[in-house]
Amino acid sequence: MLWVGLDRLARLGRFLWSGWAGLAGLALLAALWQAGHEAYGAFILPAPLETLAAAARLLTDGSARAMLATTVERAVTGFALCALAGTVAGVAAGYSPATLRIARPILTVILGVPPIAWIVLAMIWFGTGDGTVAITILISATPIVFVGAVEGVVTRDRGLDAMAKAFGAGPVRRFTHVAVRQIAAHLFPALLLALGTAFKVAVMAELLANAGGVGGALARARAMLDVAEALAWVSLAVAALILVEYGLIRPARAELERWRDAAAPWGVKR
Repeated sequence: MLWVGLDRLARLGRFLWSGWAGLAGLALLAALWQAGHEAYGAFILPAPLETLAAAARLLTDGSARAMLATTVERAVTGFALCALAGTVAGVAAGYSPATLRIARPILTVILGVPPIAWIVLAMIWFGTGDGTVAITILISATPIVFVGAVEGVVTRDRGLDAMAKAFGAGPVRRFTHVAVRQIAAHLFPALLLALGTAFKVAVMAELLANAGGVGGALARARAMLDVAEALAWVSLAVAALILVEYGLIRPARAELERWRDAAAPWGVKR
C-alpha cells in the first residue's frame, strides 16, 4: 500500500510539473489576444486583463455563480449519459461484428445532423428545460464515445488475452485486467472530445432555447453589446471545462494507464 501511495504521489508530481507547458501555451494565447486588442480596439476585442476583471466580478455575484453552476450541471449530466451509453454500446458492438455493421450507417446519419438541428427538435419535443440540453448532448456526443470504445475493442492485442487465458484467468478477469486497459487507450481521447462537445452544446442549447445558464447570459451580453462580459462568460465556461477534465477524466486515465509507465525506465520519455 505504501508503494502504491508513493507511486501515485510521484505521478501527481510529474503531472503538476508538466503544467508549465500548459501555462506557456496560455501565455502565448494571452499575448496573441493582447495583440488583437491593440490592433482592433476594446470594442471589438477587450484586453485579457479587462476580461479577467469582468469574470472576477461575475464570480462575486451569487446569481452569476448559480448560472454557471447550472450550465456545468447540465453539461456534466449530459456527458455522463453519453459516456455510459456510448461505452456500453461501443464495447458490445466491438465484440459483435454483426451489431457493428448495423450501427455504422446509424452513426453516419446521427453525425450528419448538426447539433443545432437536434436543439430545435428537442425544444419541440421537450420544451426549454434541462431535458432539452441533456438530450441534445446525448445525441451529439454519444457517437464519439461509441466509436472510441469500438476502436479500442477491435484493435486490442488478442495475444495478451490468450496468454491470460492460458494462465487460468476467466472471461471477466481477462476483460477487467487486460481488455479494459487497452480499450481505455482509445476511449479516453473520445471521452475528452465528448466532454468538450457537451459544454459547447450545453451553452448553445441554452442560448437558443433561452434556458438560462451561461447561454442565457451570453444572449443578454449580445443584446447589450457588452463584449467584455460575453468573453468573461466564455472564459468561465472554458475554465469549468478544464476543471472537470483535469479533476475527473485525467486522473481516471492516469490510473488505468499505469502500465505505460511501468514499461519505461525512470526519467525516459518515449
